[in-house]
Amino acid sequence: MNILEKCNLCPRNCLVNRYKEKGVCGCSSQMIIARASLHYWEEPPISGEKGSGTIFFSGCNLKCIFCQNYQISNEIIGKVVSIEDFSKICLNLQKQGALNINLVTPTPYVPLIIEGIKLAKENGLSIPIVYNTSSYENIETIKLLNGIVDIYLPDLKYYNDKYAIYYSHAPNYFTYATKAIEEMYKQVGKPIIKDGIMKKGVIVRHLMLPGLLDDSKNIIKYLYDNYKDNIYISIMNQYTPIKEFKRFNNLNNKVSEDEYNALIDYAVDLGIKKAFIQEGETQSESFIPNFLNQDLPL
Repeated sequence: MNILEKCNLCPRNCLVNRYKEKGVCGCSSQMIIARASLHYWEEPPISGEKGSGTIFFSGCNLKCIFCQNYQISNEIIGKVVSIEDFSKICLNLQKQGALNINLVTPTPYVPLIIEGIKLAKENGLSIPIVYNTSSYENIETIKLLNGIVDIYLPDLKYYNDKYAIYYSHAPNYFTYATKAIEEMYKQVGKPIIKDGIMKKGVIVRHLMLPGLLDDSKNIIKYLYDNYKDNIYISIMNQYTPIKEFKRFNNLNNKVSEDEYNALIDYAVDLGIKKAFIQEGETQSESFIPNFLNQDLPL
């Protein structure tokens, strides 16, 4: 059976026929892309100087209440794109000099993406494929990507389940996400970097939330205890309040400099060497991409 006829790509397991109705993610059986362009603000070995060929898919199975990309995660803006057109977008980004094809929020479209990437490779796509995900997905979904994806760029958002439930309505997030990341690492292994650009490997991102220093420490410790320096850890401070939260007052603030520095110091004390940190003003709405009225490079 086609997965989309009884969708179980993520732990929501809504099992809807996406040819007839939309899943919890807000997606039907048609691929919707909101933006595709060179992106220069990912981790250095992903963006380099030439840029990452970033494709933002609309819809999301996690839907964090603080999502900065709410236009695409919740409002599902974008353009319906066929598998053939998706493959052309990949090839055109390569022609523009993209260092990789960076698939952002791809989980709801995995079966379609696989077909599109295979078609693009048949027509000359040769740069690495980056899978940029919230990690809230079933391990079977990641197994489908074996041999397709070269670089995994997963989030690890929450350690304590209460925060996963509060902020993303995603019970057992840590369990599902860590199993998914284990499969990612199993597939691509230790990082391979040539001339400063990643060709293969895993970079796990953690977006620190205001007031959750202990939870962030637990995540950093888990990653180092389990992977040592065989992966990179990206410790991010760019959380930006997008609206006023009445129930969760901590989300109305940015991450303080003291909180972030305390987390970095903790990572250093653990012995972590392969990590990326953010410096300067990253907590700004200017870092949120514009998704309205975007032309796709077909």
